[in-house]
Amino acid sequence: MDSVETYFPGSSTGSHVGGELLSGTGQAVDLVDPTTGQVLTTYADGGADVVDAAVAAATEGARRWQQMTASARGQALWQLGQEVRAEAEPLAHLEATVAGKPLRDAGAEVAKVAEMFEYYAGWADKQHGEVIPVPTSHLNYTIREPYGVIAQITPWNAPVFTGGWQIAPALAAGNAVVIKPSESTPLSTVVLARLAERAGVPAGAVNVIAGLGPTAGARLVTHPGVNKVVFVGSPATGRRIAAAAAAELIPCVLELGGKSANIVFADANISRAVGGAAAAIFSGAGQSCVAGSRLLVQRQAYAEVVERLAELADRITVGPPLSESTQVGPLQNKPQLERVRQMVGAAAQAGARAVTKSTAMPAHGYFYRPTVLADVTNSDAIAQQEVFGPVVAAIPFEDEDEAIALANDTRFGLAGAVWTGGVERAHRVARGIRAGTVWVNSYKTINVMSPFGGFADSGFGRSSGTDGLAEYTQAKSVWVETDDEAPLAFGY
Repeated sequence: MDSVETYFPGSSTGSHVGGELLSGTGQAVDLVDPTTGQVLTTYADGGADVVDAAVAAATEGARRWQQMTASARGQALWQLGQEVRAEAEPLAHLEATVAGKPLRDAGAEVAKVAEMFEYYAGWADKQHGEVIPVPTSHLNYTIREPYGVIAQITPWNAPVFTGGWQIAPALAAGNAVVIKPSESTPLSTVVLARLAERAGVPAGAVNVIAGLGPTAGARLVTHPGVNKVVFVGSPATGRRIAAAAAAELIPCVLELGGKSANIVFADANISRAVGGAAAAIFSGAGQSCVAGSRLLVQRQAYAEVVERLAELADRITVGPPLSESTQVGPLQNKPQLERVRQMVGAAAQAGARAVTKSTAMPAHGYFYRPTVLADVTNSDAIAQQEVFGPVVAAIPFEDEDEAIALANDTRFGLAGAVWTGGVERAHRVARGIRAGTVWVNSYKTINVMSPFGGFADSGFGRSSGTDGLAEYTQAKSVWVETDDEAPLAFGY
């Protein structure tokens, strides 16, 4: 394989199809540096023709991948994890440059990607069926079979992380993938595909589309050669994708947005809760589906928590992602910056008060200071709509019942947290929160071993752990008659 530097902006950019770089023929797409707002490089949209070629390559890639023994597939996935570790530094640098993540954060996410492939490597040869004691003379057993070609669409906020998060279980189950990262951040996913082939995964088993949603994405999710669709992104887009795929009877997994409630009771360790609240919303510039964007604080601790969080936020260093001192980098793109500004402005008009004061940040690029808003009610737009930026809405509550009611008063159901010194309360509130992930006295710990996904507008299906692995296979029931004298059955 070429070095990772081959895929840095300024080099040839295109789709990775069947082991080769394939240029698109559609409109020009600019990759913009979120640190400066300047164009890094330009490539041609890989539209329907490129998608068709990728699905054809994946069909052949799936055949070749499934011809390998399950143990051999596991060994290839393990080796892929080692390849990611070997290229960790340049891959993190690439991610920081294009996605705008602080280099420290990008490096941590690359390490998690390696862990994803290593974890699922161990599952490749452990997907067993079962023997069912049916009430006839048959031997009845089940086997788990891969779907075949999986279409995956991932967002711009964590391209290498979400790329590994989706590719690893799909390959472990024996599928091939055609993955379309955001048109703003395709490069690190292309590198993962190249590293997969270097590790022994057949060419065509991992294909990457560099293209736009209305062209490449629309063709991919309705392609007759696709057997399942996995989408990570906004609820609005998720609805359109689910409807389009359903029209073709293609099943989906949707991992969508969140408006997660971070609940702090007065008996909590306030210092840890404030630090956890800062990490929950400000890391990654708030561009996380599980961001703790609603901070629910028991009234007797509300003023202290809000004041201390604002003071902490004002000390955060906002700057270029490649600087070692940077704690929060830019938002990834200009439309997102404008959205955050608009939502905070509307919140101010509705009565919200910005408690944070610092304005220190670079003059150019898509930067936004960490912001704490007080005097917010849970019915306000800033508390109901996903901001996807470093903005937290602080809301007081009186007691446990009100905290749970406020937490669940949203269309989202992705994550939440509770900070308390009471063990019994911790379990009661965790049970009461309607969300796919709940943390107690911590926030934002995610690991490939544990299932992840949401309820309601946060989507359906799971994308990690053994639950995520199960999304990529179907059960086949095999009936073997063991009695030649048994009567033949008619009907059902």
